[in-house]
Amino acid sequence: MFEMLGIPPQVLFGQLLLGLINGSFYALLSLGLAVIFGMLNVINFAHGALYMVGAFVAWLLLTQLGLGYWWAFALTPFIVGAFGILLEKTMLSRLYKLDHLYGLLLTFGLALILEGLFRHQYGVSGQPYPVPPSLSGGQNLGFMFLPNYRGWVIACSLVVCFGTWFAIERTRLGAYLRAATENPVLVQAFGINVPVMVSLTYGFGVALAGLAGVLAAPIYQVNPLMGSNLIIIVFAVVVIGGMGSILGAILTGIGLGLLEGLTKVFYPEASNIVVFVVMAIVLMIKPAGLFGRER
Repeated sequence: MFEMLGIPPQVLFGQLLLGLINGSFYALLSLGLAVIFGMLNVINFAHGALYMVGAFVAWLLLTQLGLGYWWAFALTPFIVGAFGILLEKTMLSRLYKLDHLYGLLLTFGLALILEGLFRHQYGVSGQPYPVPPSLSGGQNLGFMFLPNYRGWVIACSLVVCFGTWFAIERTRLGAYLRAATENPVLVQAFGINVPVMVSLTYGFGVALAGLAGVLAAPIYQVNPLMGSNLIIIVFAVVVIGGMGSILGAILTGIGLGLLEGLTKVFYPEASNIVVFVVMAIVLMIKPAGLFGRER
């Protein structure tokens, strides 16, 4: 059918693969944003910069300490998450009782500072990060060639995303987290240290950005602008899915990545704006987003 339209199947499936990879990053990053906003009511504009920090941490572990990809994969989320907890304790915790705009302005300023520091130190040219030898090569699926590393990125992102959704929506810990956002005094009465829970929640959301940075390092060049190029699309994903909706962030991120890939096949000129067109349509029909609830 696609050959009748003049589109070789290899081109179609290749763009769908790229769309699925981009969608995996959209889902992982928007998941972190959704966790932070849904649990803490903080619009974390520094998320893209922290994604960039995660990629640079992986690159520095390799070039400065000689630690390979798997060590970076294990350590980077903890390093970036700990940095996030430090930011929450020293800055964000002072703004919880104020309007959302203050948190947005603070995190936007933090994003500019982090980007400026890394740009001053490393310039704007990208730093290469090699694919780990254990994930080199690929698989011939008949209709297309699937690089092993890209398959790993897709699988890892899906496992982390749906594992996070299950932990928040289907476990006792997730119930405590959701209750703490509604009635922190009551949760504290049950012996739960709410301030520590809040800090760990922010740290976890930031760690997801760091993990996305590690996964992105071998695919995209590591550079200080990689977060700012992505964060606007990720915010659009969160708005379309519904602010604070975990499942909405995951499904919308993957779906929009695939839609972006299809658009590059059928109408390449619109591939850069299709996400924002979808956002405008969704907001006109359902202002709270596809999976959001009216507040």
